[in-house]
Amino acid sequence: MAEHFAERRYLINFDTRRLGQVFTDVLVIGAGVGGLRAAIEAGTKANVVLVTKDRLADCNTAFAQGGIAAVTGAGDSVDAHITDTFQVGCGLGDGNVIGLMAREGPSCIEEMVTWGAKFDVDNGAVALGMEGGHSARRVIHALGDATGRELGRVLSLRAAECEAIRLFENCFVLDLVVRDGRCIAAITHHEKYGYQIIWAKQVILASGGGGRLFRETTNAESATADGHAIAFRAGAKLRDLEFFQFHPTALYVAGASRALISEAVRGEGATLVDREGRRFMTEYHPDAELASRDVVSRAILKQIAATSGTSVFLDVRHIGPARFAERFPNIARLCRDFDIDVARDLIPVRPAAHYMIGGVAVDIDGRSSVDGLLACGEAAASGVHGANRLASNSLLEGLVFGKRVGRMAADLARQQPGDKWPQTLSHTIARSPRTELDLSDVRNSLRALCWRNVGIDRTGDRLRETIEIVDFWGRYVMDKVLEHRMGWETQNMLTVARCLAFAALAREESRGVHYRSDFPETNDNDFLAHITIERGSEGISIERIQSHRGDGPHPR
Repeated sequence: MAEHFAERRYLINFDTRRLGQVFTDVLVIGAGVGGLRAAIEAGTKANVVLVTKDRLADCNTAFAQGGIAAVTGAGDSVDAHITDTFQVGCGLGDGNVIGLMAREGPSCIEEMVTWGAKFDVDNGAVALGMEGGHSARRVIHALGDATGRELGRVLSLRAAECEAIRLFENCFVLDLVVRDGRCIAAITHHEKYGYQIIWAKQVILASGGGGRLFRETTNAESATADGHAIAFRAGAKLRDLEFFQFHPTALYVAGASRALISEAVRGEGATLVDREGRRFMTEYHPDAELASRDVVSRAILKQIAATSGTSVFLDVRHIGPARFAERFPNIARLCRDFDIDVARDLIPVRPAAHYMIGGVAVDIDGRSSVDGLLACGEAAASGVHGANRLASNSLLEGLVFGKRVGRMAADLARQQPGDKWPQTLSHTIARSPRTELDLSDVRNSLRALCWRNVGIDRTGDRLRETIEIVDFWGRYVMDKVLEHRMGWETQNMLTVARCLAFAALAREESRGVHYRSDFPETNDNDFLAHITIERGSEGISIERIQSHRGDGPHPR
């Protein structure tokens, strides 16, 4: 019988004797802020191979507009940042991990400045913005609304200066090789060198998220949850997959890709109005437009339904076109491209999938349940975000834990005796007799299904329907050996969508970004806990692990 889903171990047939051989101390998969920072740190002590499936600049980091949260101003404190992060996480954040990130944040910002980052200034000091969920102005930004791009630029240059780092762009990681409980290699396909096996003493997964699982998303084309899928197939535990953050304000123009309209726009005073021009967020939450993202997203959907519209609108007219263009140059340019005059017109927006909170379950040092496999950034469930991510904490998490995980991987690699490489390994999948489906059609249908059934508002019936439909597609897609990126991404998306639906089905409550209209209340008695998923011999194995992190933040 052909393998499918939980039983599927590798995506392709291979024999290591026929693959190109690459050897390194540390392999870093992904070149966003977390992956780059991990590679730079590991490269101070070990040889590093850094792989990314596109060009270096083509990742979600470059899409991050709003900024990076860190305590640098008077009237703010590390303890306040910890408390804000924990409160937005609805009791599931890890106080120790949050405390570590908040305390190390300021030094990471100083390091980036030393390396050449050009953060915006106001009267000689770093300019600080306000965003939803924060109790003080602590969001640092660069080039107005291009913070992620600036961090990526600086880190890329720094990595290029490190002789210990070897970069493979346009290199797709298909699977991880685990032997005797330890991750020892990755099978890859490079556009120039073809199939390869990269042997490594330690592997860091920093592959980003999976916004492309949903029809409406702000994410880059590359965000197809590949890292989550390969970790799952390798036997690693995944945690908190049900928590997927939807950004409230993506530019909505019918027929065009969704583009992020940063939360910082609302932080500068923009208001949300419905199609009748009426401001409505004051009716949903005392913090109005600066409520947490899950609250604003659900309010927008309710208002769209109540007014029979397709979007709501951001009103930025009172900010003034000159000030708006100075503060948000890329958003201003985007609006002009769609003939939206910010001095006169309202900006149409609606929610879109934005950030994958769940990921590979890791400890405070980034170590997963599989020896030799570490993870950081959006690919990891570090415990920072709990059930909801505080705005602009993601870039900070990437810097802090990328550095920490890179150091840990290099130290572990140095302690590890030299492996006998290469090993002879092979895998064969029987040829499937089933018909082939149109992968583009499956992919588009999957994204529409996830948006409809696993999006902002969920129910048990729709989640079970999702699993049933994905299982059907899986019988005709997961049984095939495909030889191209579209196929591998589609297989990964089906795998992770199925895991996500199972996790959301298991959490019979509403908490943070996970909202079940059939279980609308938060249930601390049963669900102050984490849902973990891993690959089992009989299918997906789901466990509910009670959290001991809900007593509050522990800053010291």
